[in-house]
Amino acid sequence: MSLHLVAVRSREAADFVRTWHRRHPPPAGQVFAVGVTNEDGILRAVAIVGRPVARHLDDGATLEVTRTCSDGIRNANSLLYGAAWRAAKALGYTRLITYTQDGESGASLRGDNWRVIARRPPRPGWHTPSRPRARRGTEHVARTLWEAAA
Repeated sequence: MSLHLVAVRSREAADFVRTWHRRHPPPAGQVFAVGVTNEDGILRAVAIVGRPVARHLDDGATLEVTRTCSDGIRNANSLLYGAAWRAAKALGYTRLITYTQDGESGASLRGDNWRVIARRPPRPGWHTPSRPRARRGTEHVARTLWEAAA
């Protein structure tokens, strides 16, 4: 099966994530999205790239892959991670990061030469009495922070 990279509009990427992502809704915003189609032109996977969620990483030079999602097609995520990094560099960014949750292998990231730069322990959530937050399904889950190879 032949896979092809395509530009994806924000709404189309969000709709794809709503349909296919196993845990999370689409992120609130994005800088760009990229997709993978098969030889018939059917969208099979997307990556959404935006500003880093962690404020201390939002330095103007860093972007974050905030969501990847596929319908199960093999090798699409590695293709997406590579394309996202090339696009980010073409836009002048010098760093691209992403997270995996505990239990995710990171095989697609390793396949595209990303490296682990930190392991984050589980958090109870972001809710505080002074700033109420809705649960997002990421509470009490350890995460691994990855960075694209320079």
